Formats: sequence, C-alpha cells, structure tokens
Amino acid sequence: MRAMVLEAPHTALKWMSVPDPHAGPNQMLVKVEACGVCRTDLHLLDGELPQARYPISPGHEVVGTIVETGIGVTHFSRGDRVGVPWLASACGACGYCRVGRENLCDHPQFTGCTVNGGYAEYVVADARFCLRLPSERPAAELAPWLCAGLIGYRALRAAGRGHRLGIYGFGAAAHIVAQIAIFHGQEVYAFTRPGDGTGQAFARSLGASWAGGSDESPPFMLDAAIIFAPVGSLVPAALKVIRKGGIVVCAGIHMSDIPSFPYELLWGERQVASIANLTRRDGTEFLALASRIPVKTSIVAYPVQKANEALAALRAGTISGAAVLTFDNA
Repeated sequence: MRAMVLEAPHTALKWMSVPDPHAGPNQMLVKVEACGVCRTDLHLLDGELPQARYPISPGHEVVGTIVETGIGVTHFSRGDRVGVPWLASACGACGYCRVGRENLCDHPQFTGCTVNGGYAEYVVADARFCLRLPSERPAAELAPWLCAGLIGYRALRAAGRGHRLGIYGFGAAAHIVAQIAIFHGQEVYAFTRPGDGTGQAFARSLGASWAGGSDESPPFMLDAAIIFAPVGSLVPAALKVIRKGGIVVCAGIHMSDIPSFPYELLWGERQVASIANLTRRDGTEFLALASRIPVKTSIVAYPVQKANEALAALRAGTISGAAVLTFDNA
C-alpha cells in the first residue's frame, strides 16, 4: 500500500510504498476514508514526544471502513464504519487500567505515534479501542471528532459547568468544544494569537460571547479556562482572568515551559490541571452528545499526498477549524 511516512524528526513526510498490513487477533484492517491533522502530529515532527517511534505513519483521527477482521473480533463486521482514536490500546492490567483510568495506562500504545496511523491507505487497529461511527455523515467531517472532539470533551468535563469559559487557542478542538459548551448554556470567551482577526471572527461565528487576543483581558472574570495552544506563558495569563475557585485546564500533550508567576495568581483555591489521552468511555459519551447537538466541523481538506502542506498551514495558524487528509485520489 501507499502511506505518508515520517522517517525521522525534523524531516518531511514521504509518500511511499510500504508492506501491506493485515489484521491479527482482536484487530481489524481499516481502509482509510479520511484522517484529521492534529497539533500532536507537529510535536511528532519536532521530536517532542519521547514515546514516539520512527519511522512512523502519523495520524490518529482516522475514519474508515473495515475490510478484514481478525480472530476475536465479534462486535464489528466487514463494511462497518469505524473511528480509530489516539489511544490505540491499553494494557488492562496496571493499577490505572484496573480502576478505569486507561488514559493513564503504564503500557499504552498510541495511534500514529507508537503504531502506524491514518496517513495511509490502510491502518490496523485494535477492535477493542475503535469507535462505531455514523455512516450517513461525510468521513472528512467526522475525522476531527476522533481527537479534537474527544480530548476537547475530556478537557471540558474537567473545566466543569461554570457559566463563563475561556478557551485559549481557537483551532480544531476549540471550535468543537465551543459548540458543546454553548449547547450546555455556557458563555465562551475565545483567545487567539494577538491580532488574529480571522480567528476571532470565526469564534464569534460559532457563538462566542467575546473574542480577543491572548494578550487581552475579557470583559468579565471567568469561571474556568481551557488551554489548547502549546504555550506555557498562557497558564499565568489564564490564572489572571479566572475567579477564585476557578480552574485552568491544559489540554495539549506538549507545552513549552511555564514561566514562574506570583503565588497570588494561584491563591484563592484556583487550580491548574492537565488532560492526558482519553478513555473509551470518553468516546462513547462524546459521540452520543455530538450527534445529538449536532456538532458541526469546519474543515479544510487536503489530498493525503499533501500532508506536509497541511501540517505547515496548521503550524502557521492559517486554518479555521481542522485540516483533514482525504483519500479520493490516493
């Protein structure tokens, strides 16, 4: 088959022929219809994920159709549409897995990071960690749900149901989270790169009560804030604008160093928390809610062979919503 392969950090992906994969026990072979492009993929390119292996086909927002099932797969069949998320598998035996916290598994595998992902014509996935997806919606619109949606949903739960929610970094995850928060009756305050009028207009078009630069202060103190941008200096900035008892949730897998800040910003029972990975329960809960709202994704589609262009646009911050790789002409 053909796949986009990252041979080593700090190099461009290459479109090349690789051995055909096949499903083993409890696995499925999935023909990829679309794969979202995530900021985590940039961290993979930049060598910032210590768990990563190379060479690797990135991509962990995978939508596809099952073409082969291995021994032990009983709840999926050939022809079913499935989503392959970031958490490829968990050991099921460590202390975290035994208490339902598989997102913190001591021996996990990650799609497009430690096992090959969806920047390829086919991907092998553990059926026990795949999610059933609706067949009536375009694959490219569903792809961002598999990470931007799932991680955003987990971050939103951690932030709580406070009335005023700040979101720093208004990209793929934020534009989904905003829809969920507004559905729940919360007010959304969007923070973009300073001077990013396009991003701020995009946030307002989705119902944000206010949008401004990350160097600005909102008109009201906030109850909570979620940080999607991998910028450590946003942590004290967010602490400055949340009320006593509020929480700042860091939702990225990697962030630059957080600078020192005065204790008074944290005092008053403010909290700083992080979100790590996801669970299968997150997936089933989010998919049910997203279909009920319904969540709409704003996408910019690229042929899979142009993955390097999509990643460059994501890095430059020129994409409103989510970049998605398609396979029509692969």
